Amino acid sequence: MAFLGSFPVEFGAVFPSGAYAAGGFDMVRDFEKSQGELVIQQADKATGLPLWVIEVIDADPEARQRTVKVKVAATYQPVLPDAPAGSPFTPVEFEGMQATPYVDSSRCQGNGDGKHKCRARQAYSLKATGVRAPARLPSRPVPEHKDAA
Repeated sequence: MAFLGSFPVEFGAVFPSGAYAAGGFDMVRDFEKSQGELVIQQADKATGLPLWVIEVIDADPEARQRTVKVKVAATYQPVLPDAPAGSPFTPVEFEGMQATPYVDSSRCQGNGDGKHKCRARQAYSLKATGVRAPARLPSRPVPEHKDAA
């Protein structure tokens, strides 16, 4: 049986090396309801709560996509935790994460000779119920130093 719709995912399964905020939260614009200067915020279909979006940096050095957008359904604009002292980056962890699979067909192209080249791929949109500071910061292996003596 095929699974349709969103499914719950653990933060650590999506971001095993952690994630860092690449900016702040912005409201998600509802393009169907907004008109000209009148901007309407998109609401979550499941809860009716306003949607906010943030771009995060995936700390996995082997990640195919370095930045990812995560939507958060919340009554008020979420606030990022404080960055650790001396760090320019804010590590984040998302609560109540869900992934929604979809087919990204933006890479499909038709050319003038009637042949269609489709490079569509499976993709996921990510949604959460909240954001917080990680319980523990991801650890990175310490580089080995060799003495030249």
